[in-house]
Amino acid sequence: MFKRNKLALATGLLGAALSVAVLPTMAEVLPPTTPAVPATPAPAAVVTTPLAPVAAPVAVPTMGGLPDLVGLIKQNSAAVVNISVEGKATGSAYGLGLPDGLELPPELERFFRQLPEGNKGKKRSAQAVGSGFIISADGYIVTNAHVVEDAKTVTVGLGNKRELIAEVVGMDKLSDIALLKVKADNLPVVQLGNSDSLDVGQWVFAIGAPFGLDHTATQGIVSALSRSLPDGTYVPFIQTDVAVNPGNSGGPLFDLSGRVVGVNSQIYSQSGGYMGISFAIPINVAKNVVEQLKAKGQVSRGWLGVAIQDMNQELATSFNLSQPSGALVSSVERGSPADKAGIQAGDVIVGFGAGEVKSASDLPLLVGNTVVGTKVPVKVLRAGSEKMLDVTVDELADSRDKSSSSVAMGEQGQGVLGVVVADLSEAERKTNDLKEGGVVIREVLADSAAEKAGLTKGDIIVSINNESVASADALKSAVQSAPEGKPLAMLVMQDGRTRFIAISKP
Repeated sequence: MFKRNKLALATGLLGAALSVAVLPTMAEVLPPTTPAVPATPAPAAVVTTPLAPVAAPVAVPTMGGLPDLVGLIKQNSAAVVNISVEGKATGSAYGLGLPDGLELPPELERFFRQLPEGNKGKKRSAQAVGSGFIISADGYIVTNAHVVEDAKTVTVGLGNKRELIAEVVGMDKLSDIALLKVKADNLPVVQLGNSDSLDVGQWVFAIGAPFGLDHTATQGIVSALSRSLPDGTYVPFIQTDVAVNPGNSGGPLFDLSGRVVGVNSQIYSQSGGYMGISFAIPINVAKNVVEQLKAKGQVSRGWLGVAIQDMNQELATSFNLSQPSGALVSSVERGSPADKAGIQAGDVIVGFGAGEVKSASDLPLLVGNTVVGTKVPVKVLRAGSEKMLDVTVDELADSRDKSSSSVAMGEQGQGVLGVVVADLSEAERKTNDLKEGGVVIREVLADSAAEKAGLTKGDIIVSINNESVASADALKSAVQSAPEGKPLAMLVMQDGRTRFIAISKP
């Protein structure tokens, strides 16, 4: 269950921080290793080497109203590969002496922590399996970054049972895409499609190696588009009901023209297996990443320096907007391109360059795909008025990520909206990178408006209706003077990140 939706663009890319039951990647790990829009232009070529000739897409007959995929699967299976990874050495689980390739499920580990040592400490190489697909006849292969992360050796299994050692050309954790290269010629290849042309309800199918069972085909429909997930990536995922499982990671998602439209990457599961929801990286995202990985082994992206979140109707009402549209800025990093351009927390970004921003998920790709150093006009709504600001996009650096800070104790203030708060000291503001004001929540009363809005102990209230809250008394005064019947737009820092919460007066 999603508990908090913290959609951040603090590094110029979408970073979601929210809580779900389980959202595993699909590489089967034995034992486990650490896993991992402007108007869309015509997709660029992924590689400069000529692709091997591919048969024209076959017409898809139907059987009882359902697509008959036999021809498409035969046409594409040879270009789908099985990937085996040998990684860093690990110890066995809790001295149980389990057979190689087996580890205790996390929910059972706590029952075995006090057992005798057994063979605990014995080191063995971690192994993982995944899938991939060949994009050029001379051996370039696309898979997931989490499949080959920390790999010592990567072995690619072809459809004719031939096995080749692969070189990791480069990987990009933010998109979860990796590019491999094997020494071979005249390999079968897939055709790459256009993921921007997908529609919800469209039939798609996958080929991969779930649980190491290579060339397994499954089919389903596109369930949703542009899904943002709590995985640290910036990808607008394709959600499908195609059955995928551990081992499908990195495998292709095809449309009914036999073209790859996505890279299977994640599943939503409470059991670790398929539960009807899977996610694929749009192939148009992968194309751009693959081009850069092949050219220089790494990916460069634009950086704006804001944290953003989606709008809902209550927030739109509190900001005097007629509808919940755009990306709401919850914080601006000091010295960032956004800060220099005058973008402020509380602004609603509705346009970036030539692209329209209808939701927070639209902005990351617009920024990330912008050439570093480009000056881009940004359209924002501020206090109900439209403003145009020029932003010079900088380059994303992983070091910009920040860890959350704990809040020191202070003197308690008065309860407001069902919360007990305390003033922040100057040291606390500095620790949490706040320029001024702010009060910390010491207690949230049960069944209060604050609890219903999602406020918790330790959160910092920064502003009310874009007015800075400098003290507990100021918070109380701001709430009392706010108009009746209209939600308050409360800017709150939670776990080191800021976001707006719409909260109604009791």
